[in-house]
Amino acid sequence: MKAVIATLLVLMGWAGTAHAQHQHGSGYAAMTARPIKALSEEQITQLREGRGMGLSLPAELNSYPGPMHALELADALHLTADQRTRLNAIKQEMSTSAIALGHQVIAAEAQLDHAFASGRADPSAVVRQLADIGRLNGELRSVHILAHMETRALLTPEQVSRYDAERGYNRPAGQQGQGHRPGEHGRQH
Repeated sequence: MKAVIATLLVLMGWAGTAHAQHQHGSGYAAMTARPIKALSEEQITQLREGRGMGLSLPAELNSYPGPMHALELADALHLTADQRTRLNAIKQEMSTSAIALGHQVIAAEAQLDHAFASGRADPSAVVRQLADIGRLNGELRSVHILAHMETRALLTPEQVSRYDAERGYNRPAGQQGQGHRPGEHGRQH
């Protein structure tokens, strides 16, 4: 535990020194008025509303459509009534979970900010708080990525290809026109 704390303190010192050398005090000055220093108002809004904030890019950009965007493209994708119903359920579940976790992230960041603002930041408590914030962010990302995985499982390969085209994504040359997804061995929906 002492090694973790020492490493954290060294990294914090290094980051501060590097920042001071490059910014000369101006880089973060505008952030001092933030209620939670680590989060912008836009980030707080996105967390409160359960928005994706790019958390699911590994899925989205690798042919795992998101439920919200699939529903927005429902006509272009020729979604069936059942697909629409199921995608709405996935979207609602994702949103409910993401909003709850977003509020927890905001609260955890506020607690961390308060520890420093009060002058009572304790290294072991900070390490615990950072671990909690990391866990919450990981859970939040999981909610979004798993919704993409559920969405892809509901769509046909043709719908996934159409989704990618509608969203402006270029699929890797090896995946063009294959009619199946890796690992599915030609299974059709």
